[in-house]
Amino acid sequence: MNTEEPAVRGAEPTWFKSSYSGGAGGECVEVAADRCAVRVRDSKDKAGPVLSFSPEEWTAFVEFAARA
Repeated sequence: MNTEEPAVRGAEPTWFKSSYSGGAGGECVEVAADRCAVRVRDSKDKAGPVLSFSPEEWTAFVEFAARA
């Protein structure tokens, strides 16, 4: 996992909000994926830090979370 500073990101990726995010403004995350990285950010702080994972790391996380 890496943390990217907003100014370093370059071209803006296409972000998707989690289907588990409610409309009440609670805890929301957004994910942007391409073949090189999966990025995650707080949807309420779009200018804030971004976590960056390799596709393999993200797959392992999703598989683990599905078992929980």
